[in-house]
Amino acid sequence: MQTILEPQTSFSVSDAGFYGRFGGAFIPEMLYPNVEELRQNYLDMIADPGFQAEFWHLLEDFAGRPTPLFLAKRLSAQVGATVYLKREDLCHTGAHKINNTIGQILVAQRLGKKRIVAETGAGQHGVATATVCALMGLECIVYMGSVDIERQQPNVDRMRMLGAEVRPATSGSQTLKDATNEAMRHWINNPVDTHYIIGSVVGPHPYPDMVARFQSVISEEIRKQLLVKTGRENPDYVVACVGGGSNAAGAFYHYLHEPSVRLVAVEAAGLGVTSGHSAATTALGKPGVLHGSRTILMQTEDGQVTEPYSISAGLDYPGIGPLHAHLFESGRGDFYAITDDDAIEAGFNLSKLEGIIPAIETAHALAALPLMNLQPDDVVVVCLSGRGDKDLSTYSKYL
Repeated sequence: MQTILEPQTSFSVSDAGFYGRFGGAFIPEMLYPNVEELRQNYLDMIADPGFQAEFWHLLEDFAGRPTPLFLAKRLSAQVGATVYLKREDLCHTGAHKINNTIGQILVAQRLGKKRIVAETGAGQHGVATATVCALMGLECIVYMGSVDIERQQPNVDRMRMLGAEVRPATSGSQTLKDATNEAMRHWINNPVDTHYIIGSVVGPHPYPDMVARFQSVISEEIRKQLLVKTGRENPDYVVACVGGGSNAAGAFYHYLHEPSVRLVAVEAAGLGVTSGHSAATTALGKPGVLHGSRTILMQTEDGQVTEPYSISAGLDYPGIGPLHAHLFESGRGDFYAITDDDAIEAGFNLSKLEGIIPAIETAHALAALPLMNLQPDDVVVVCLSGRGDKDLSTYSKYL
């Protein structure tokens, strides 16, 4: 295998699928044909004018893009800087996840696949996958941790209403990691007719790059919208929550090589970084291999994956995508860890200040704003990755 090191100044994926020393495709032999078929074809497919035309048509007429860039005046006054919210919560299905599932369903069709398998944590990716499968008439199987099925029941009902089969993952912590394990096993056993729609910038190459490309519509729109609103394309900060990190990758994408823009990634500290009940990967993790790529993950001394914890199902993951691992190690990204209680407080705060109930995942990003030493002339864009409807039962416990 070729060297996995590349200059720390590059934040684009290498030909071998690495960001710095993170990434690659560490997969069982049985999975190699699937991943290699995808790797050999995805860039040409995405670049094809016919693909692009269909992708953008569906983003506009089905998903509802472009999403607004909203000036949050009362929140801005509170934190002492100009804060814009990129309203991914207004996408069809309620989150940014639909951007990626539209792109991947078009790839699956061009590969001749008839069945889709996916994993989901908070349920937003599962709903988005079930949605595009219904649109295109493909069979859909979604694996979801048993714990997450309980705490995200409205999204489970949505998936089933859309025609998807929701299968519980009952091993380990019964959350996102375990759902991913089960989805990968299913794919290994059904390699010919099935495409695995991974929901985040994780997994073996080319998934982290492919998902980031589909989600890059977020930062592409931010640049255009911010130019109209402020006369400048570049904010001082882009802030996003990170579990695996797809909304963050999309929000950061067009700013990766713009050093004047600070990229702020916010992880879940759970009950506290050192509490033993946390998902703060960069604070607690070290390099290793998880779900087919080399990244930073929480693990024991002998390399066993540590069970993560977060009140937020979408951030309850023991690793981060390899791009984010590279951003952390290189210092290009600023990483914060936010506790359950602070995230809930930030969710209520935005609801009362701006009339927007955010997903608890997004609330973690909002909770980082007071910690960032913002100045009055700073322009900050927060990726509001999803709406909080799915989390009302959790929020209600704090009312």
